[in-house]
Amino acid sequence: MRTAELLHAYGTPGHRLERVIVKLAADAGQEVQVFSSPTSIFLGFDGELTGGGVRLLRVQPGGVDLGRLVAMDEVLERVEDGEIDHAGALEQMELLHAAPTRGGGVPSLIGHALAAGAAAVFFGGCLADALLSAAVGLVIGLLERISSRKEGTTGTFEPFAAFLAAGVGLLGAHVLGGAVDDRVVALASVIVLVPGLSLTVALVELATRNLASGTARLAGSMTVFLTIAFGAYLGRLVVRTIIPLSGPFPAPEPEAWLSSPLALAVLLTLAATGFGLLFGARLRELPWILGSSAAGFAAAKLTAWLIANGNATDGPVQVSAAAAFAGALAVAAFSNAYARLKDRPATVPLLPGLLVLVPGAIGYRALSAFADQNALDGVASVYEMLLVGAALVGGTLTANVIVPPRRVL
Repeated sequence: MRTAELLHAYGTPGHRLERVIVKLAADAGQEVQVFSSPTSIFLGFDGELTGGGVRLLRVQPGGVDLGRLVAMDEVLERVEDGEIDHAGALEQMELLHAAPTRGGGVPSLIGHALAAGAAAVFFGGCLADALLSAAVGLVIGLLERISSRKEGTTGTFEPFAAFLAAGVGLLGAHVLGGAVDDRVVALASVIVLVPGLSLTVALVELATRNLASGTARLAGSMTVFLTIAFGAYLGRLVVRTIIPLSGPFPAPEPEAWLSSPLALAVLLTLAATGFGLLFGARLRELPWILGSSAAGFAAAKLTAWLIANGNATDGPVQVSAAAAFAGALAVAAFSNAYARLKDRPATVPLLPGLLVLVPGAIGYRALSAFADQNALDGVASVYEMLLVGAALVGGTLTANVIVPPRRVL
């Protein structure tokens, strides 16, 4: 029960959590039925040792802590090898859980800034967009640390962060005379809060027939999307009401050198490092996270280039879906190979690698279009988001068949 609770707290998807607990019980000669959802875990026991019956664990949806997840995997591996008993394992788990997280403090702030700055360029922004997004992302990371220590802030931080990002972006465009794109800044600054990864995990759970967990996670993701879009809309509305703007401001042209292979490699390194720090990954795992992100990014770009230079007549939405499928296939295959080679959870390079591909930005654009009463663009973006999400799921599951990880976690 404690293993299930901690694995959930460290961001393990429901279908993986259930397999780990069933295997752990089987190794101890017990039979257990597990039902995991984002807010509760049911465990049905059958045996004299446990006395039978059903136990309920009330849990809260949390973030991802890759460092603790790997450490938990090491403890469970020692139990499986007979090096420690269950009492010793529980003691190590509690010590692990009580220790400070690697993703907290300064590394988390750096992760917010790096991810926001790199995302601004990936979204077509210029250098000024990247610098302003990194600064706003740093402030949002600091506010996140403060809000996490206060009770009653659940569900309020994301829209407030979007409010701040959109307002600062619009003010920056006004003060700098249109030298920054306020829409790029508003999106890039909150990219780590946009639930694109949660949406993808929800679709994976639905595809693997974990319907209750997948449905609950999908509903939660859509709710966060709505609150972030509303916060951004409100931020722009407040700034326009208080300050007479000279806009609308035309989007500045990005510098040509930002699209060079060297610049893209540097930006990808910064983004992967930022996501790794945000997820609490250990320093020794950052090269693997970078490799996973690079594999997915390269596969997606190569697929889009091949389609654009071929005889296909598909539209940009279909091209995006094909690129997402190829990128997810490369990321998942790389992650499964890592799991086989290092005997550690494939989740470590998988989740940061997928973040480069997830359709969170598309969903944000969709809701922003609806807020601006542009229903046609909003519907088109929603369709693109769902298609890209399905492509990511298809690529991930296909990779599990081609390169099985040989692990349950």
